[in-house]
Amino acid sequence: MRWGRGSLIVCVAVSFLLPGCTTTVAGKAVVAVRDTDQIVVFNPCRGEDFDEALRSAGLDPATRHVVTDAPEGPASWRVCNWRPLDVRQHGSAKLVVTLFSTSHTLYELRKKENAVIVGHTRVNKRQGLVSNERFDPGTCYVSFDAQQGMFEVNAGWLSDEGTRIGEPCQIAQHFAQALEPHLPK
Repeated sequence: MRWGRGSLIVCVAVSFLLPGCTTTVAGKAVVAVRDTDQIVVFNPCRGEDFDEALRSAGLDPATRHVVTDAPEGPASWRVCNWRPLDVRQHGSAKLVVTLFSTSHTLYELRKKENAVIVGHTRVNKRQGLVSNERFDPGTCYVSFDAQQGMFEVNAGWLSDEGTRIGEPCQIAQHFAQALEPHLPK
């Protein structure tokens, strides 16, 4: 999603509701537009330091699958997924947990056409939303605030084969709570 003239108008219109849309310079409000393509987001796909965080959250770093990971510099998305350490805990179906690190915000998620917001949540001390995709209701996203934009944790099964134990939103919430302390504010 690129910010254009229409977004600037929206930013001005909601400046009282959205922190970060305005700033004060010499006593006058100035519109500050976030350029999501210029923010360097946290990279969950690399680094042995984060591998320990994954293990402590119950995810297996050896099962990492990179969805998108720009080699360096600004990126509006960095996304990886992992399998749980105890794969039997969630049945014989293949559960994956995906972590989305993005410069997009909860405000943008609320406006996303294909997102179905099913509730509000807190991930430890951060505000968040629970949602699924209009065309994929079998998965669940727990999204929460970050200075860079937000983090999203998704839980879903890779196939319809095998038994499934647990509800995707509860699983996503569990892993979001476990990963959040290891993610930038």
